[in-house]
Amino acid sequence: MIYDLVVIGSGPGGFDCAVEAAGFGLSVALVEKGFLGGTCLNRGCIPTKLWLGATSAIEELHNQAKMKVASGEVIVDFAALQGRVQKHLTGTRKAMAMQLKKLGIDLFEGQGSLSGEGVITVATAEGEQKVEYNKLVVATGSKPIFFPGLEPDNDCVLDSDMFLAMETMPKSLIVVGAGFIGLEMAQVAHRFGAKITVVDAMDRVAPLEDPEVSKALLSTFKRWKWDVLLQKRVSGVRTVDGKALLTLDSGEQITADKALVAVGRGPVTQGIGLEEAGVTLQFNQIQVDDHLLATPNIYAIGDANGQIQLAHAAAHQAHYVASHAAGKIDAPYASGNVPSVLFGAPEAMRVGAMEHEAFLTDFETCQTSRAQLAANPMAQAHASTQGFIKVIWSGGKVVGITAVGHDVSRLTTAATLIIHQGWTAEDVYSIIFSHPSLDEALLMALKAERKDVQ
Repeated sequence: MIYDLVVIGSGPGGFDCAVEAAGFGLSVALVEKGFLGGTCLNRGCIPTKLWLGATSAIEELHNQAKMKVASGEVIVDFAALQGRVQKHLTGTRKAMAMQLKKLGIDLFEGQGSLSGEGVITVATAEGEQKVEYNKLVVATGSKPIFFPGLEPDNDCVLDSDMFLAMETMPKSLIVVGAGFIGLEMAQVAHRFGAKITVVDAMDRVAPLEDPEVSKALLSTFKRWKWDVLLQKRVSGVRTVDGKALLTLDSGEQITADKALVAVGRGPVTQGIGLEEAGVTLQFNQIQVDDHLLATPNIYAIGDANGQIQLAHAAAHQAHYVASHAAGKIDAPYASGNVPSVLFGAPEAMRVGAMEHEAFLTDFETCQTSRAQLAANPMAQAHASTQGFIKVIWSGGKVVGITAVGHDVSRLTTAATLIIHQGWTAEDVYSIIFSHPSLDEALLMALKAERKDVQ
């Protein structure tokens, strides 16, 4: 059998692409070397959020205790939490497998590699199987990457995959890398009482975000008594005498029970025959055209093409590729504004342009308006009033929204729609914002006085 479409990788991009293509009437096969769901479900987004959700009451109680309206403690059983995580992942994978079967999608479990024109060889437990295709989607995702000297040893030096698989939470933790992965996992460890040290070569935490967001996050981490060492380069980290030993370029050394190395992720594209099939790789990223095609019959989506490493971006690309492969659309792919969220407490959210990059839109007419969460009743109700919402305007329209503080992730879709629709000052009154709600802080920011970007 020659399949209309074969997808390698079953993460948010690959799985969604296979399902949508089958919905369009294509014959589809899905190749997966590990668990259904890929990194996001099994070793990333979902386990981390289950951790954050289970421990959120600890932070909530701490905030209320500061207001002298509550006392006591919340004890989270880490072993039970890990058991719940595994139960949830197993159930989700089972549901995914049932959906594939219902849609008539053939699942090939094993390492897939390109082995000739229109052929994938899958190394399954029963032996090699040849899978023929008319069109192929590479959705192989990404894996943690490391600089020399920072390689994990699965003892006291861990990557994010190993960290999520721990049986006990350490009492002290070094986090190398102040991006979203490191900061979310550090927050969980902090809630379990771990002493946190964050080290990064950049001059601020969350360096891809608005500098004011970075400043707000750092202020919170310092209140939590974290040691945050910025503009510090790490020469190495290793296990010594049952502890993680980190050495800075300066020669200074830091020890902790564990070290989490979270300096970035890179595409999984090596060793599967891509270049032999005519696919161009640059820094292991598959180079694609405006239709997400690497060759006339090979697409690449998600982390594999390196355009943006977010699960929802991969899923959006999946819909486009399934539609394009089925002949439903022919226009070039357009992602629109892709939202980004740091989860935890505080949270950070952004969509569209940020103030410090406003010159990329229309510097001459860029303005900002803002609101402080301290004025919001829901932030007050949760005793978490630090933070703000900032709106970026250009040409009289909203082109960016950034927020940091309590529960701001819930504003993400509304912010994305506002930017997508290009709201003007008049549009602010086109819908009713509920009261009381965190949404009102967004409304206040939209209505606030605007100031020119300097």
